[in-house]
This record gives sequence, structure tokens and C-alpha cells, in this order.
Amino acid sequence: MKYVSLDNVEPGQFLGRTIFAGNGATLLAEGVQLTVYMINTLRRIGVTMLYIQDPLFEDAEYEDPVSEENKRLVMHQMGETLEAVRSGKDFSSKAISISIDRLLEDILLNQEVLLQLSDIRTHDNAQYVHSLNVATISALIGVNMGLGQVQLKELTIGALLHDIGKVEAITDDSLTDLKRHHTWRGFELLKTKREFSLLIAHVAFQHHERPDGLGLPRGLFDDQIHLYAKIVKVANTYDNLLYRDGKTLMLPHEACEVMMAMAGNELDHEALIQFTRIISIYPTGISVRLSTKETGVVVGQHRGLPGRPIVRVVRQEFDGEVETKEMDLAKHTTVFIEAVQP
Repeated sequence: MKYVSLDNVEPGQFLGRTIFAGNGATLLAEGVQLTVYMINTLRRIGVTMLYIQDPLFEDAEYEDPVSEENKRLVMHQMGETLEAVRSGKDFSSKAISISIDRLLEDILLNQEVLLQLSDIRTHDNAQYVHSLNVATISALIGVNMGLGQVQLKELTIGALLHDIGKVEAITDDSLTDLKRHHTWRGFELLKTKREFSLLIAHVAFQHHERPDGLGLPRGLFDDQIHLYAKIVKVANTYDNLLYRDGKTLMLPHEACEVMMAMAGNELDHEALIQFTRIISIYPTGISVRLSTKETGVVVGQHRGLPGRPIVRVVRQEFDGEVETKEMDLAKHTTVFIEAVQP
């Protein structure tokens, strides 16, 4: 399959990845044949990029550390949790705990798989996909940092609920006031949940703090910030660089470059290093231009070498025949990716 701009999608093509609604239900299932109406609807609800099936790349080695079933479960539970908070009701700690257990089962089973954040975002599902992504990234970083089972669960619950204070945040505040307000509000909401460790509440409280002391809400310095919050800060920053306020902002390789410049000041150095080991810089399905001036599509990944994927170059011959060749950049060390061409 290929990852392409919605502007380049044509009626009759087949969807390559399921698109979820905000409550975790299926909006459009993988394999559905796209119509003009569907494409226009996707554009209207904020979709900018899409996975489509392509016979030249049907064997692309796409892997995901979390199953679609468990993504649906987590997103559905987030929807119920946020709706309860909006209504002034209590939410189910047990249901959150069960959904995180399922998420962690997948992650521990597939911890060698590079994360690609393949779920397509819409205006409706963006908040839920963001929470899912931050939880998944944080859990994978935590695994790499050697956290135990109890610590991983505390970290992942805190990551999933890191923005719970935004439910009642004042929307006309400045960005600074909004960050300060929702971190305090999130802390106040979560600290009353006796089933949760107080450290989970501190993730919501501290995830906008910075090692250099210039963060919010309290301006804590490096050693005053809990490890969970440092990890979630990295995960939250990455996902926000990719997508915010209904817009796709950066591609993964661009976001990673920006984050490396934040090391030590805005982001914890060790958490950032572990992050670079679990994320796919060039996701499977994306089109790239190589230093050989050839164009191709990423069809495979290397754990430990996220910047050196396997690229399939396709060339149309004059007689109509299609010639393909594989360029494993882990082996072709003098060839590199010059640009991404979505």
C-alpha cells in the first residue's frame, strides 16, 4: 500500500488502512472502494493523507505493535471517560485499567516493531488518536528504559489521560494559561481516583515541564520532574508536531529533526534517545526521492536503523513494462533519502 495525499486519491482506489470514528467505531474499513462522495467527505472531516492499496506494493511489510481491536477498545474507553468528565460524573478506573492491560499485552508482544502512527485523523477522532498515540509511544519508551510491569502500567495510564484536564479548559485562554489550567485540572481530577497511583496524576500535572526550568505549571528543573512525565513530554511533543488543530504539520522525519534540537532544554535527553529507537522516521508506504535521483516507496523497516529503510523503486519502461528493484539502504550505505514526496 501507499501513503499519499488525499488530493492524489482517485475514485475506484481501495482504502489501505481502516479509519476510526472518535468513539473507536469503524468509519471506513480497510479494503473499501473509494467513491467521489467518500473522498469529498474525508476532505470535509479533515483527512489530508490516506493509505491506499497498490498492487505494486501489496507485499509491503507493514507492522503495527497494537491491534485494531485494542485500538478500538482504548479509543472507545477514552470517549466514555471524557464524556463522563464533561457531564460531571465519575469515570471507570477499572475500564481504563482493562484497556491499558490489553494495549500493553500487544506492545510487550511486539516491542521490536517500529512505531509508525498509521491511524488516519479526522476532526472527530483527533483527540482520541492523540491520546492513543501518546500512550503507545510512552509505553514503548518505557519498555526500552527497562521499566517493570507496574511502572509501565502507571506510565501508560498517565500518558493516555495526560490531557484529561482539557475537557473543562477555558477555550479563550492564551496558550500559556491553557497549559497551566489543564495541567492543574488534570491533576485534581486524577488524584481523587483511589484506584490509581498518585504518580498517574503527576503525569497530567508535569507533562509541560522542561528540564531547563522554563516549563509549566511550576517551572520545575530536570531532577524535580518525574520520569513518567519526561517520557510523556517526548511522546506528546512528537504527536503534536505531526498533527494539531485539525492540520497535518510535519512528516515524521521533520518532527524528529526538530525534537533533536530540543534535547536537554525542552526534552529529557535519555527519553529522547529511546524514542528515536522505537519510531519509524520514514513510514512504510511513503514515497521518497533517493540521492540516486530515483523515486520509490518505503516497503520495509530495520529495527535500530530507522533512517535506513527498504525502498522499492518502480520504473515504467517505453514498452509499457514495469521494472522494480529493491534498495535496502542498510546495505547501500552511500545512498540516502533526499526528500519525502507525499
